[in-house]
Amino acid sequence: MPLTLHRHQAFSGRPGPLLLIIADGVGIAPAGPSNAVTEADTPSLDALLASPLSTQLLAHGAAVGLPSDDDMGNSEVGHNALGAGRIFAQGAKLVNKALADGSLFATDVWRTAIEHGRPHTMHFIGLHSDGNVHSSNEQLHQLLERAAEEGVRRVRVHILLDGRDVPSRSALDYIAQTEQVLQKINENHDADYRIASGGGRMTITMDRYQADWQMVKRGYDCHTHGIGRGFRSATEAVETMYAESDAGDQYLDAFVIVDDDGLPVGAMDDGDAVVLYNFRGDRSIEISQAYEDPHFDAFDRGRHPDVYFCGMLQYDGDKLVPKHYLVDPPVIERTMSEYLCAAGVRSFAISETQKFGHVTYFWNGNRSGYIDEALETYVEIPSDNVQFDTTPAMKVREITARTIELLRSGTFRFGRLNFPSGDMVGHTGHLPATIEAMEVIDECVAELVEVIDELGGMLVYTADHGNADIMFTEADGVRSPKTSHTLSPVPFVIHDSLYASEYQLVPPPNAGLSNVAATLFELLGYQAPPGYRSSLLRF
Repeated sequence: MPLTLHRHQAFSGRPGPLLLIIADGVGIAPAGPSNAVTEADTPSLDALLASPLSTQLLAHGAAVGLPSDDDMGNSEVGHNALGAGRIFAQGAKLVNKALADGSLFATDVWRTAIEHGRPHTMHFIGLHSDGNVHSSNEQLHQLLERAAEEGVRRVRVHILLDGRDVPSRSALDYIAQTEQVLQKINENHDADYRIASGGGRMTITMDRYQADWQMVKRGYDCHTHGIGRGFRSATEAVETMYAESDAGDQYLDAFVIVDDDGLPVGAMDDGDAVVLYNFRGDRSIEISQAYEDPHFDAFDRGRHPDVYFCGMLQYDGDKLVPKHYLVDPPVIERTMSEYLCAAGVRSFAISETQKFGHVTYFWNGNRSGYIDEALETYVEIPSDNVQFDTTPAMKVREITARTIELLRSGTFRFGRLNFPSGDMVGHTGHLPATIEAMEVIDECVAELVEVIDELGGMLVYTADHGNADIMFTEADGVRSPKTSHTLSPVPFVIHDSLYASEYQLVPPPNAGLSNVAATLFELLGYQAPPGYRSSLLRF
């Protein structure tokens, strides 16, 4: 299908640029003490939300391609939907289908992993929870059971503790469930299946955007070489570290399970198979590269065993990482960026490192790099390597200052930015810090509104999923931090100082993030491309 945009018959846009602000993790939930969004002093955001050009959008479940409406949205699928204007079956849904119809187990990749696992050891690495954002324990358990049925007798599981997409100290429950599965397999198949290593997802293995390669090295050394604090079981490891600090699961240190002689039970060796069972890409790319890149130089891997490595999905289709994968990722083409470039529209995308890939790679349909470097400018502000409750503003002010420069340059017709702090600070579970993060966002949105008005442009404010809107749950008077995303809808607001009732905001039933792209095209003065989800506007 040709990438052709046609001018809108009723609206030609405004003389100035269109700016899209994505306030990551800022959903809409009832006001109350657990809602950092409403507890914060945010006069600018309050004014936007009270305007007649304001509504709410679905950002979870089926609205973003996830299996059910019990599944929280996330930044990856949210930006896919925003940038593509349609709903695509996403990670968990794709994998569930491939497991249910057996196609995953019919792949050459699975068969090769089994062939390595039978005479050697088969290793499974991944986030260990039922959060369904990066992985699913139910999927892991199905893989383990199938490996046993196909004759693999020795398996080691390397668990990354969550505490981010699920309650902050829930690891013991998940460990107990997996230990039960492993015990049943061992009894039924005379096998040796056990947990071998682990650690918190924000401490080892799951870095993204090359922000902290030492984090990946800690995970690689732990899983591969058995380097870490030794314990006799994963339960003992977690219970001990719980007693030593108030840290949530995501921040627990690396640990390894050792035998009676103090030796690691799950160090990898030549000929082993390694399966990374995460289905989300951003935090899976770097550890994949560490295992499979023969020219890897981000850190010293020591003696690198010759293993057969595969991922659940291919996490980067342009860089072909990993080379071997079990389920084909969604094919996302005809994105908004492709159409704008084909029409010669200049645009920019900006965020800090933690969310830069979301306004570029994920927005562009899981595609690395520029669509057209002559027409696009991507700006990455380096993130600090800290726990983000210690720096609630993150780089929001720096993103704003650079965005104002880009807008005033007169070069760009469209720009998109991601303010990451609602999500990244929200994930820490620290309510006062998240309130502060929201107040900084409010301050910066006010600056951007002023500049957009000065330039005769328009500003759209939305989010990709909820998080900061529910910071704790309460039962019997006891508050428990909620560090996961929420099922909340997200705001969608158009700020247009030149508005003269040329259009109305009339969302279709069950409007979601995938309706945004068509709306943006219309605000730019174009008709939405064929096949895109309908616009939120009526002319």
